[in-house]
Amino acid sequence: MMGIKQEALAFELGPEWSQKKISLLEQREEIEEELLRQVGEILQIPVEAIKKFDEEQAVTVISSTFNDNSSVVNKNPIFNPVDQLLKLHEEKIALYERMLKEKDEMMARLEKLLER
Repeated sequence: MMGIKQEALAFELGPEWSQKKISLLEQREEIEEELLRQVGEILQIPVEAIKKFDEEQAVTVISSTFNDNSSVVNKNPIFNPVDQLLKLHEEKIALYERMLKEKDEMMARLEKLLER
């Protein structure tokens, strides 16, 4: 739920841990207090939140977040993607023109130096 892969958690716990060992840990009913404390620190959540975690309640919160009208996903963005693309293209052209101008100025200076 937090977007942390088992491999990443295993890495943080130390060299004796693996993805498979984390998978087995997730299936256990009880976890030692010290290990639970380490996992809490890595995930940056209190141990109590892990102990009192209710999967059904979490799923309800997540599903209501994405199903109500005040959804996090903005279905009507306030910008036009085509306009944004055109703006980026214009900025790229302006940059290219500035680079060409600087190149021409540098070439002119080099020509003056070579004439001396």
